[in-house]
Amino acid sequence: MTDGSTQQDGTGAAGEDGAAFGRRREDRAGRVVRVAAVGDFHVGEKDGGLYRDLFARVNDEADVLLLAGDLTRRGFPAEIEVVIKELADVRVPILAVLGNHDHESGNVERVNELLRARGIHLLDEAPFELNEHVGFAGVKGYMGGFGRYTLTAFGEAHTKDFVGTTLEEVQKLEFSLRRLSTPVRVVLLHYAPIMDTVMGEPEQIFPFLGNDRLVEPIDRFKAAVVFHGHAHHGTFRGSTPGGVPVFNVSMVRVREDAGAPMYYVHEIPIPRDDAESAHAPEPGVEQPAGRAS
Repeated sequence: MTDGSTQQDGTGAAGEDGAAFGRRREDRAGRVVRVAAVGDFHVGEKDGGLYRDLFARVNDEADVLLLAGDLTRRGFPAEIEVVIKELADVRVPILAVLGNHDHESGNVERVNELLRARGIHLLDEAPFELNEHVGFAGVKGYMGGFGRYTLTAFGEAHTKDFVGTTLEEVQKLEFSLRRLSTPVRVVLLHYAPIMDTVMGEPEQIFPFLGNDRLVEPIDRFKAAVVFHGHAHHGTFRGSTPGGVPVFNVSMVRVREDAGAPMYYVHEIPIPRDDAESAHAPEPGVEQPAGRAS
């Protein structure tokens, strides 16, 4: 594994459509995919130029860039326009989910429209297949708590609505994972799916940082790795009960724990027998996922 501060060998030339695939080296026969991930960089309207050079490095260091939500401070369209300018030099595919800050101003539809126009793939709308080996599923996720302290749908209607939102996000993640035809699956969230990576935050706010109901589809579909944000003062790495590695890629954690200036880069090995992998999708898939061109 490497991080976003590490320079690597090899070349990454852009194709005619402008989509460079970083350091995907032919001498490794495509056996490794490098995933860069970061969340919670909270761009404001006056932050133009703050991250552009750092994001540009991803073309040489990874095959795909994941944005784990809280791209902005308040979710204003003007802030998203700054985010898009900060990503202007990125030529690898960019996949994203939104965070709670991106919802704050009530402009989600406009925010999504602007991101789509930049060519950023919104995983909350559809999964994405980078190639025949690796696919990505993602949702924002939601609150709810962990273990014995998980909130249940009992009592007031507002409590039931809250839990209902949590369950809807879990179901969306399951459906997205089910649609992927790739043997290797990567999950992107904003909210944490395990308690391990929120450790370090005040215990009183754990239920507002994520929920472990998200773990069930992650483990059942045998995801290769999970990335999330939101818990700025949490823990960088944990794992699900099924052994899936989970990384808290909030920018604070990436800088302090991974020692990288902008994003964490995770290497995913591709098994040589992936065509016969036991990770085949379950029956019932009707809609294809997006595929990188």
